[in-house]
Amino acid sequence: MSYIDPKIQDKFRTLSPALQDVILKKNVSIYTLQDLIKVLDEIVKENE
Repeated sequence: MSYIDPKIQDKFRTLSPALQDVILKKNVSIYTLQDLIKVLDEIVKENE
């Protein structure tokens, strides 16, 4: 189960619902904006 730190929730909620679902299914912990960017980068690389 993924964890999104409350401090980063506002940034996370700006993403599309579909992208939020993809992130949540990855079972990651996101504590900082850098963590979020890293996960987004991984998703892009997986879909290339």
